Amino acid sequence: MQPKEREYITIPELAKILGLSRIAVFKKVKSGEIKAIRIGRNYAISKKTLDNLLGNSLEEENKREIDKAVEKTVAEYGQTLKLLGKD
Repeated sequence: MQPKEREYITIPELAKILGLSRIAVFKKVKSGEIKAIRIGRNYAISKKTLDNLLGNSLEEENKREIDKAVEKTVAEYGQTLKLLGKD
């Protein structure tokens, strides 16, 4: 019988995966840079959030943010981008 894969990881586990200190990850969680839920005195980070952090997937909000940035860049530098594309 195989153990069930957990849906969440802890701050120390995430710190090890990212190669950061526990304190650095905790500060990112507290600032909202990393989404986490609070369970008692501890925080848990979903596997989906981990995939986003590692660049394995994008949330819809992140996709919209990227699209806006691309549109803004094209609007401001479209002519320059066309000239650079000819080289």
